[in-house]
Amino acid sequence: MLDLYTAATPNGHKVSIALEELGLSYTLKVLDLTAGEQKTPAFLAINPNGRIPAIVDHEADDFAVFESGACLIYLAEKTGRLMPADAKGRSRVLQWLMFQMGGIGPMMGQANVFFRYFPEKIPAVIDRYQGESKRLFRVLDGQLKDHEFLAGDYSIADIANWAWVRTHRWSGVEMDDLPHLRRWRDAIRARPAVQRGIDQPPSKVDLTRDGDAGAQKFAEEARRMVETGQSLKPGGGAA
Repeated sequence: MLDLYTAATPNGHKVSIALEELGLSYTLKVLDLTAGEQKTPAFLAINPNGRIPAIVDHEADDFAVFESGACLIYLAEKTGRLMPADAKGRSRVLQWLMFQMGGIGPMMGQANVFFRYFPEKIPAVIDRYQGESKRLFRVLDGQLKDHEFLAGDYSIADIANWAWVRTHRWSGVEMDDLPHLRRWRDAIRARPAVQRGIDQPPSKVDLTRDGDAGAQKFAEEARRMVETGQSLKPGGGAA
């Protein structure tokens, strides 16, 4: 049995999707990021960085894992699934996982902050992060032109990148001109385990679309977090 400490963010949903895909039993422990529950001493003992997601594996002497990418690798290696065992196959998956961790996530996260949350709109900064996010989308589209999935079979690399790409409209980045990326996005969205995973927990606002009252309220809450100096990514703050 595992505990998943999480919230409704792309990084949080990476791990819940993986858990659902792997069919592992877990207890969902949802943290209220706006209330600062991720900064309590109890949670900092699990993740010193004070961000979600994190997992605790009770079958392995209550072993704690933080950082979403590290959680995905741990779960894949624990089960022998969603990542090849051979060195080259494993490396291909890890390359595309690191692509998300070092590129897609940070760039879209900053696009969200400056496009949605930051009190002052700075066009040059918004253009910078949206433009770099779109460039990275083109890289994904190019890879997917000749591949069904990013690194061979469906893997944690697809889960990690998809959890962010699905929220592209929240970042103000369109993908109508990227047919291979759209095909991949829709195919993964149709997987039953993915559908279950993005409801663990369900988001208060649909980050895949724009313009409703819930989105406005969420953006206001996120703006207050920015103004008070709390670390933030879409959905409220994740690692």
